[in-house]
Amino acid sequence: MHQFLFGIYPYIAITVMVFGSIARYETVPFTWKSSSSQLFRLRQMVWGSVLFHVGVLIILFGHLFGLLTPIVIFDALGITHQAKQTLAVVVGGIAGIMALVGGGMLLHRRLYDSRVRANSTFADNWILILLLAQLVLGVMTIFISVQHLDGFEMTKFMAWAQGIFTFDPNAASYIADANIIFKLHIFLGLTIFLLFPFTRLVHMLSAPVRYLWRPGYQIVRSRRRKPAE
Repeated sequence: MHQFLFGIYPYIAITVMVFGSIARYETVPFTWKSSSSQLFRLRQMVWGSVLFHVGVLIILFGHLFGLLTPIVIFDALGITHQAKQTLAVVVGGIAGIMALVGGGMLLHRRLYDSRVRANSTFADNWILILLLAQLVLGVMTIFISVQHLDGFEMTKFMAWAQGIFTFDPNAASYIADANIIFKLHIFLGLTIFLLFPFTRLVHMLSAPVRYLWRPGYQIVRSRRRKPAE
């Protein structure tokens, strides 16, 4: 089961995320949106959204940089395992709390405002709940990480993540003795990848680059009218 969850399941989740997102964009492009409900409880939405998105983005790029950067690069830059672990705990902890507070505000708004709830789908509610559960697990891992500030525990997860992307058949074995909280955190993260194409999370892939060169105005209708017959 360990080999399946951490050696095979990652490929299933990533494959579904990539090809499912492509299929959704090609077949039902008009569903590719965040379905904003910002007209309702705007102030709560703004504060919650800013805290949540900033926190999640810091965590996301921190994980990508921290897990997928080869250890030899950190060694070449003179960044010790202890320094990297300490930075991850401090920055990750602050970002995690930010995202939890913001996500809690968004979930409260979505569940307790009748107008927002009426405009929410089953997937909208549950993906937010799963994201908050993932954040809780992430914050819980900090209390374990502070007991291993030498950083060598983190190298196991780096070896696992890089092993997945290099198709290392032994990748799952690198985290066999990891704490159960870390394993739950990884499993739930992979499950969110699996569900990604079927939720509003797809809007993360839509960077509004074309807004940089589009005209400053938008023609809604032409001023020219047909001559009266």
